[in-house]
Amino acid sequence: MSIEHLTTDGVFAHDDQSFHVTNNVWLVGDDDEIVVIDAPHDAARIAEAVGGRRVPMIVCTHGHNDHINAAVELADLVGAPIALHANDRVLWDVVHPDRPPDLDLRDGQMISVGGIDLHVVHTPGHSPGSVCLCGDGVVFTGDTLFQGGPGATGRSYSDFDTIIASIRDRLLTLPQHTLVHAGHGDDTTIGEESGALPEWIERGH
Repeated sequence: MSIEHLTTDGVFAHDDQSFHVTNNVWLVGDDDEIVVIDAPHDAARIAEAVGGRRVPMIVCTHGHNDHINAAVELADLVGAPIALHANDRVLWDVVHPDRPPDLDLRDGQMISVGGIDLHVVHTPGHSPGSVCLCGDGVVFTGDTLFQGGPGATGRSYSDFDTIIASIRDRLLTLPQHTLVHAGHGDDTTIGEESGALPEWIERGH
């Protein structure tokens, strides 16, 4: 599996608040084709990283603006469809009211690219349609799981108990060595995070 990583900087805006954020972008595939995981802030920079490779899909892990605000421009630049879980259309439509996603992501769906299989896992909580992508020894978690705990749930369309259930039942069941590539920040592993679940629950959101 070939995994390329770049970061982009911009603004996360939600519930009348805004914050400067640095987002991770993941390119998964080979020398001929790749899937782009999340499209934040800078479509031209992401397209440059894609190069001349075919992009069968731009996967949005969820619908918050800092993960999708460059998706439409990127789709036009690289000629790729945009995929999002249908439960996050309520968030997508705020950012792109006149351009729906092209594809609905489904729990259990398999995305094959460059000889690599990525399985879509619906992990609601941070948002209703948050998804993670599981590959061989790696999981791309968007804003569901970070180094140090779950994604934020103190905003509209989010729920703490739901994200805890998603992480406990869908992610912490993965092999302990599984590498976690999140939507922001540094990598971690399932093993490094699994022991902290009681602490997260006690801490709450």
